[in-house]
Amino acid sequence: MIDHYTFDEFWKSYGLRGHYGDVQVPAYFFTGWYDSLLHEALKQFVGWRTSAGSNEARRLTRIIIGPWAHQNLGLGATAGALSDPYTDVDFGPEAPQDLVAEQIRWYDRRLKGIDNGIDHEPPLRLFVMGENVWRSEGEWPLARTAFTDYYLHSGGAASRSSGDGVLSTTRPAEEPPDRFTYNPLDPVPSLGSQYQNLDRTGARDRSNIETRLDVLVYTSAPLAKDVEVTGPVTATIYALSSATDTDFTATLVDVHPDGRAIALCEGIRRARFRESIEKPTLIEPLKIYEYRIDMWDTSNLFKAGHRIRVEISSSNFPRFDRNLNTGGRPGTESAADAVIAHQAVFHNGPHPSRVTLPIIPR
Repeated sequence: MIDHYTFDEFWKSYGLRGHYGDVQVPAYFFTGWYDSLLHEALKQFVGWRTSAGSNEARRLTRIIIGPWAHQNLGLGATAGALSDPYTDVDFGPEAPQDLVAEQIRWYDRRLKGIDNGIDHEPPLRLFVMGENVWRSEGEWPLARTAFTDYYLHSGGAASRSSGDGVLSTTRPAEEPPDRFTYNPLDPVPSLGSQYQNLDRTGARDRSNIETRLDVLVYTSAPLAKDVEVTGPVTATIYALSSATDTDFTATLVDVHPDGRAIALCEGIRRARFRESIEKPTLIEPLKIYEYRIDMWDTSNLFKAGHRIRVEISSSNFPRFDRNLNTGGRPGTESAADAVIAHQAVFHNGPHPSRVTLPIIPR
């Protein structure tokens, strides 16, 4: 796998991309908002529903998505419960689901022909975190989604949570960039989101992470009313680096009135793959490039009084391997080769760095 660090024939031979037409039977996908396989499950659900090789497979394929990590699919998540190390929030009594019983329902219909009603239910069942309710939907992304840009703003001092980083729907004008230093030997530690570590996965409070000087923090004003974000989340960042290759990361956070900064979803973009995952190209040091970061997916109600936050940095380790900033071949370098990178993130007229949120009208 290390030898094949681009999307080449080795990886294409494993993937379903381009092969959904071969599928003749429906599938039932089980995943969670904090599952390391969430993004792939949603891509396959859409692939089955739109491109499978039989009408039955397209029409009957289903998915269920709860507030779960990979290791606790179907279980509850209660703050402080010693038996549940997956969360710093309480998702309420509706979160637990008997997924074994649901699988038996599915197979009773598929293999025994029992008409138990499962084929007449909506294909998507999701849990809206924050509101802590289950809801049925007909497609992904939801047809009524209003994709909305929230722009990064600052006076050049967003590198700490007490700084001046602001997130709003107003496009930036002339603002100074935010700068930070990325040292591969002191990477930002992974915490929350879909990182699959028993003690650090899920709805984790990232307040301490956000005090690091290599983490830029942009926060909205307290919300005047509830805002639902359900769907795929992306960031578009304009940045430069002193290195010939580096990474940029983005994390979406729900800031509670008590100060907890709860991780929702995140993503990373390696500079050399900014244009293609098949034909990587290094960057020119100190030149501004556009980076599109796929932050995966979520469903969360940001309640009135909460704030929406986005973190920008250059590492998320060990969920993602550290970029040593050399431009060398991944997997062949050692820590001794590491190069410190000086980064700048721009938010001005020609460089409107932003996160695009899937807002669901209410």
